[in-house]
Amino acid sequence: MRYPGELMIVATIVLAAIAAGGYLLTIYNSLVALKNQIARSWANIDVLLKQRHDELPKLVSVCEGYMRHEREVFDKLSEARAALAQAKSLPERAQAESQLTAALGRVFAVAEAYPDLKANQNFLNLQEELTSAEDRVAYARQFYNDSVVSYNTRIQQFPYVILANSFNFERRELFDAAPEDTEPVQVRF
Repeated sequence: MRYPGELMIVATIVLAAIAAGGYLLTIYNSLVALKNQIARSWANIDVLLKQRHDELPKLVSVCEGYMRHEREVFDKLSEARAALAQAKSLPERAQAESQLTAALGRVFAVAEAYPDLKANQNFLNLQEELTSAEDRVAYARQFYNDSVVSYNTRIQQFPYVILANSFNFERRELFDAAPEDTEPVQVRF
């Protein structure tokens, strides 16, 4: 026959094991939630970038008639779009997006020299739409980076690091602008 003290010890051990299992399950689920938040935020960026890319051919066709002498600007825009199409990894994609943003900045800067273009309603609408898209992309990038920082911090903190290493939760990269794309746009006439 078991003594009441033995039953209390067994019950305590069982309850402690259940509590520890529940705690580990909570940790695992929070890591999964953060990982999925990163995936969702990247998907949101992707949607916004596709919307922006859909507007680019329209912008180019409106501008080309006015800016025939500015072939280099359009070449840079085309190169940036091609680099984006070839980008496979997140860092490559981020760099290609930064190049595209810089190329768009050059287009708008050069457009300042063409009063007829600046007054063209199609150009103004496209410029406003692309500027708005840039703002939405910037916000989405910030949200993505915030999510990545939260996730990366969590998988490095104790006790999360134990489960993160056990279940291969890997560090994620931030969506950074390339250093050359943080400099002001230089336009020479």
